[in-house]
Amino acid sequence: MNILILGSGGREHALAWAVMQNPKCDKLIVAPGNAGIAQIAECASFDIEDGAEVVTFVVANAIDFVIVGPEAPLAAGVADRLREAGVLVFGPSQAAAKLEASKSFTKEICDAANAPTAAYGHFTAADAAKAYIRDQGAPIVVKADGLAAGKGVIVAMDLQTALDAVDDMFGGAFGGAGAEVVVEEFMEGEEASFFILCDGKTALPIGTAQDHKRVGEGDTGLNTGGMGAYSPAPVLSDDVAQKALDQIVQPTIDEMAKRGTPYQGVLYAGFMIKDGQPRLVEYNVRFGDPECQVLMMRLGAQALDLMQAAAEERLHEAQVNWADDHAITVVMAANGYPGAYEKGSVIGGLDALPQDSKNMVFHAGTTVKDGQITASGGRVLNVTARGASLQEARDRAYAMVAAIDWPGGFYRRDIGWRAL
Repeated sequence: MNILILGSGGREHALAWAVMQNPKCDKLIVAPGNAGIAQIAECASFDIEDGAEVVTFVVANAIDFVIVGPEAPLAAGVADRLREAGVLVFGPSQAAAKLEASKSFTKEICDAANAPTAAYGHFTAADAAKAYIRDQGAPIVVKADGLAAGKGVIVAMDLQTALDAVDDMFGGAFGGAGAEVVVEEFMEGEEASFFILCDGKTALPIGTAQDHKRVGEGDTGLNTGGMGAYSPAPVLSDDVAQKALDQIVQPTIDEMAKRGTPYQGVLYAGFMIKDGQPRLVEYNVRFGDPECQVLMMRLGAQALDLMQAAAEERLHEAQVNWADDHAITVVMAANGYPGAYEKGSVIGGLDALPQDSKNMVFHAGTTVKDGQITASGGRVLNVTARGASLQEARDRAYAMVAAIDWPGGFYRRDIGWRAL
């Protein structure tokens, strides 16, 4: 098969790495890719959010299967254009991608499916949102309704922070994503991620993970796109995962199908778990980043077979073969992230690190300049390792981190602390 992956982050590097393990992959192109991806696959440059441009490239390069990495092309309807052109694609339609593109839409689906989630209000004006916040009190959660690259969520522990968040969102801090706002009940418990492949009818769980959203150790400081992750997540036990599947995920898939917008792709469900009961925090319509990195390390070559089965609507005959192991990824970010950060700093020591089924450095924001790997984004590297235990995986990952020579970057030293 000739395969095209759309995207340029650590998630897409991990997807590319897993796909390349599978002998059915004859040729892999990633658009636009990054410096790490360029070491294992061909990279191409075109507008991945322009469906017509994507289709033109696919036809010209005899691509058999397209895997859409990030949410923006999905929200822009790229998967629809590919399906209309008769191209096999992994990723939901524009209508189904509203599960991530609009938080109020997800709440509406949850209401219709009777799926447990936080109580909420949906607002198009600041005054009404503030009145609701004053009525409910703090702590409370304020969310930009649209896509905000994982950063449009403010967990306000006091009233003033919540009111300021409303002003920021309606004031354009998150662009068009904040034109509407959802205010939610603050849910207590432990958060974890559940990844499910869907083909419109069948739901196939492919793993659990736990992300570390806050920039600082001990889960302190500002929210980020994610500073590290590990898989599996002990809090999402078999019993809790089954409840989540029966009470939340399958009813959502059934409701989407009932509306004539069947969901096909990966459904990344974030849950808050308290006393063994899961409640939905949010849905994402693509693999998490950095959760994808730990999932791909554990899935390996079968990831391609499973994504293909989802795209061909035959998940009912698919099976996930898990190794009884653990994986962890540590994000190395540019100094200053998630605020203003420096670009262009040189990263050394990568060539000496192992690259195999148990140790990988997935690139996120990197580029090549004058023959050297340099930082070009906020989250730059995902140092990932597998082990028989989480402690073994963690030790491996941090040993690799220590070998990387990058004074322009930083990382959290406590990834995996909840499970350990």
